[in-house]
Amino acid sequence: MPKINAERLLNDLKTLRSIGAVETGVVRPALSEKDLEARRWLKKRFEEAGLDTTLDGVANVLGRSRKNGPALIVGSHSDTQPRGGWLDGALGVIYGLEVARALAEDPETSDLAVDVISWQDEESRFYGCIGSRSWIGTLDPEVEANATDRDGVKLTDALKDAGLTDVPRLRMEEGRYVGYLEAHIEQGAWLEEAGEQIGVVTGIVGIRGMTLKFVGEQNHAGTTTMARRKDAATALFRVASRIHEEFPKHAKPTTVWTLGRVVIEPGAASIVPGYAELTLQFRDSEEALLDKFEEIVAELIAEVNAEGRIKASAERSRTPVPPSDMDESFQDHLSAAAEKTSPGKWRRMPSAAGHDPMVLSEALPCAMLFIPSIGGISHDFAEDSHEEDIVAGCQVLADAAASILKTSQKETP
Repeated sequence: MPKINAERLLNDLKTLRSIGAVETGVVRPALSEKDLEARRWLKKRFEEAGLDTTLDGVANVLGRSRKNGPALIVGSHSDTQPRGGWLDGALGVIYGLEVARALAEDPETSDLAVDVISWQDEESRFYGCIGSRSWIGTLDPEVEANATDRDGVKLTDALKDAGLTDVPRLRMEEGRYVGYLEAHIEQGAWLEEAGEQIGVVTGIVGIRGMTLKFVGEQNHAGTTTMARRKDAATALFRVASRIHEEFPKHAKPTTVWTLGRVVIEPGAASIVPGYAELTLQFRDSEEALLDKFEEIVAELIAEVNAEGRIKASAERSRTPVPPSDMDESFQDHLSAAAEKTSPGKWRRMPSAAGHDPMVLSEALPCAMLFIPSIGGISHDFAEDSHEEDIVAGCQVLADAAASILKTSQKETP
């Protein structure tokens, strides 16, 4: 079976880290100057590995094996959060490159086809998973035309500035692929706290977001008695507290919810607030539980309205992302490889964060592998993983890729 080159793997990761490096992290948002520099560097590295490489019209970088299929496509994204860590996304891209090289160098696996990909804008500077949506043909033209970042920069303008407006976009080759593999840092603390080295992802959680609005009556904070007040903020605080009381009654250990943003108007110490707004996001692998949380919010809003003092409403603030299951056969290959490299130090687990496979699973069988994050930290300059875990994870992915492709060759007439 293939043997990865640990020194080469770590050197490439560290070189990619240097493009957009800030303090201990990386700032490389989608279609920024540093993002495009990194993609040009990746294109060169893919070519040096003997892959036919294309940087397409949304800045996906695809290195295509010259071997005939059946093929695996392996990768992740190389764009970052505005203040991102050095491994989020980048780990999976360089793993893909090293897996392709390792399989090509081993006589027993040199005939196996591995394509390598760096997807664009998984981190949602403009619109989440633009690259993977474009590749499978589900990127809505209207959404693309209207997509802007938080500073008001339009996606169409960013593509024009990058010289990509008229560059062709890649599409998945029908019939070529067995499926897609992606490795990632866990971005949580389950593996580290358990003293484990590898996570085999069973599925990616569904994500829903809601905006709760409360309309009362703005008035003087000194002259308005408590009995006469129609305080929008007080209604918000009460509902927020009830959410934290009711959700745990139904939640699993991996279920999460976040009250991430509050607006109170006019926001003055001497004025009773006439308007308040709260954003709520919740994630779980079961659609039924996500439905239950929406029902709870609706009930809490109805209770506020029934009192007749505050007008409350709740609406979805984002297109729901449904839970997505990872391919069971691929999970078995990853589990066998994990047991070989990290015996007894691996587990099957859900992904609590969104990743490109939640999009790609609409078109291809997908699987994911996790390695531990130190302190469970991600989306921050402090994000890091131990080198021995980085190396072990890549070896597991290489072994699993070889096993999947060999099995597929036997099954292909």
